[in-house]
Amino acid sequence: MRIPDSLCRLVVLCLLAWLPWVAQAQDDPGQTLLESLDTTSYVEKGEAIEAIIASGDERSRRWLEALLGGKLQRHKASGQFVVVLENRGRHWPVVDALGFEEAGEMSRRELDRIGINNALRGQLQGALAVLDLHADEVDERREAARALLGDIDATLAEPLQALIDSEEDGEVRRLLEQALAIHRLGQGEMAAVEDLAGSLNSRVRAALSSASRSDDPQLAQAAGAALVDIEQKMKLNRGLETLYFGLSLGSVLVLAAIGLAITFGVMGVINMAHGELIMLGAYTTWAMQQLLPGQPGLALLLAIPAGFLVAALAGVAIERGVIQFLKGRPLETLLATFGVSLILQQLVRTVISPQNRTVVSPDWMSGSIMINEGLSLTLNRLYVLGFALVVFAGLMLVMRRTRLGLEVRAVTQNRAMARSMGIRATRVDILTFALGAGVAGLAGVALSQLTNVGPNLGQNYIIDSFMVVVFGGVGNLWGTLVAGMSLGVINQVLEPWAGAVLAKIVVLVFIILFIQKRPRGLFPQKGRAAEG
Repeated sequence: MRIPDSLCRLVVLCLLAWLPWVAQAQDDPGQTLLESLDTTSYVEKGEAIEAIIASGDERSRRWLEALLGGKLQRHKASGQFVVVLENRGRHWPVVDALGFEEAGEMSRRELDRIGINNALRGQLQGALAVLDLHADEVDERREAARALLGDIDATLAEPLQALIDSEEDGEVRRLLEQALAIHRLGQGEMAAVEDLAGSLNSRVRAALSSASRSDDPQLAQAAGAALVDIEQKMKLNRGLETLYFGLSLGSVLVLAAIGLAITFGVMGVINMAHGELIMLGAYTTWAMQQLLPGQPGLALLLAIPAGFLVAALAGVAIERGVIQFLKGRPLETLLATFGVSLILQQLVRTVISPQNRTVVSPDWMSGSIMINEGLSLTLNRLYVLGFALVVFAGLMLVMRRTRLGLEVRAVTQNRAMARSMGIRATRVDILTFALGAGVAGLAGVALSQLTNVGPNLGQNYIIDSFMVVVFGGVGNLWGTLVAGMSLGVINQVLEPWAGAVLAKIVVLVFIILFIQKRPRGLFPQKGRAAEG
């Protein structure tokens, strides 16, 4: 039977199309490495994986990742190795496994997948980590070494020892030594217990816990003793972590209460709208991010003065519009400012949205600082803590080194005498309320980095702010700082075993009992007005 000319031409064109790839594959040593994977023996595949690792080929990682993901396959007709990009439908887009160039689409019936079993899957995961140990970046090598903890087998022990001898970074060496020690501990070596003693890593603790149940009584006793020592260190680190979170919560309370302490101390005003001033500062941060999309760091830095100004102007409006007409009438002031707080909440719900808004933290505030493997400090809380201390120091400078601070202290101690000395008490009231409101706005800026921004944000902190002011001493900045930090730590200590609600009740009862003994707080005001 005569073959049609058109079919002959098609066969010739296909052969001509494959010739360049065949020539390239014959010259590329990677072809030999990949061909060694195309076997039915899993033992031989394991040896082929080791050969790929030892080859030092820069494509090794991509090959092993594709093999682990089931995407390394071979074309049945041509023998070409390809990496499948997406295995959906009948025709899959692929790239050449040697040059990683696009190779069009191939039918799944035309391809044979290079299969692996669970043992090879574990070997591949370890092999990928070993490849990362050759990275130029120290952080990448550390992460790779940390990933190997508990995943070392006999095939990796020897190459890892060679890497330890050549590694320059001490942290990477320590992690690799621990990884090898965990492997040796699994083999029943007593010396491995000494190498792992004192480590706070969770995988080390798991390995020691398993060894403490060993049939070897000496090994079990040594591992148990090492675990007891580690547990003591873990308790200490958990205590330090609780202290850190308590100070972080306390710094938020200080920021929320310090403005209230100023206005309450100078004017005797119970401002129930103080929480909404905090909310305005948080929404200002969100608005700045809407104005500067994709630049959360710059938006946050600009939100600090903007949040202060917005809340300060709102405070001046509240003082001029409501409070100046109710001076000396604390009950009416309380009710009026409570009404203002409801108006501000509803205004935000109407103008913006009743739904919570998310403020994106910049990269330099994300993540955490690892002190050790049992203790890490989240960066956003660390920045808020530092920010609270900076604001506190700034307010102390204003109160101690400026004319406004001198006049505020004079009005606080004796308003009538200050008036007789020529101090314009009304002007001091306006500036003081603006300053206290502005600091509340700064508290909102800080809170936007810890929680979502919503119309009810301030309500969560108004009661705690009053407790801080009363506990520390009305109008005393040092008292506000000490009280805020103390209540933050106490809350954090009580919450794990009492729950959030019961912890607040316990704190409230404590403050009530404390006020019975010291009605003026930790740091009472001085002056005739305070004595009267």
